[in-house]
Amino acid sequence: MVMARTVEGMRLDKAARAKQARIAKALSELGLALPGSVEVRSTRCGKANCRCKADPPRLHGPYIVWTRKVETKTVTRVLTPEQLEDYRPLLDNARRLRELVSALQELTLEVVDADDRWRSR
Repeated sequence: MVMARTVEGMRLDKAARAKQARIAKALSELGLALPGSVEVRSTRCGKANCRCKADPPRLHGPYIVWTRKVETKTVTRVLTPEQLEDYRPLLDNARRLRELVSALQELTLEVVDADDRWRSR
């Protein structure tokens, strides 16, 4: 197994370097990434005699809701079906970005765990 030191001082074998390169290439190919999640909701209102309070209830909606965090606050927006169609690729890019970052972190943990300096303690 051929090992090479990176700038950070960690040893990477050929397979780890290749995996890092694949992740970096995939990251470079991503477009815009829209954070948050989308769900379809039906809700009740506050009116006492509304159909949403009937038995059985007939809820309002469905509403397409995009939710994300801004600093510590949750921000929610209602989307039209057209907006959802337009934003779907951006949401997919955000999901892929999270997957790639997770893969890069897992690879980094493998490299750090294999560091010989841990054995000398």
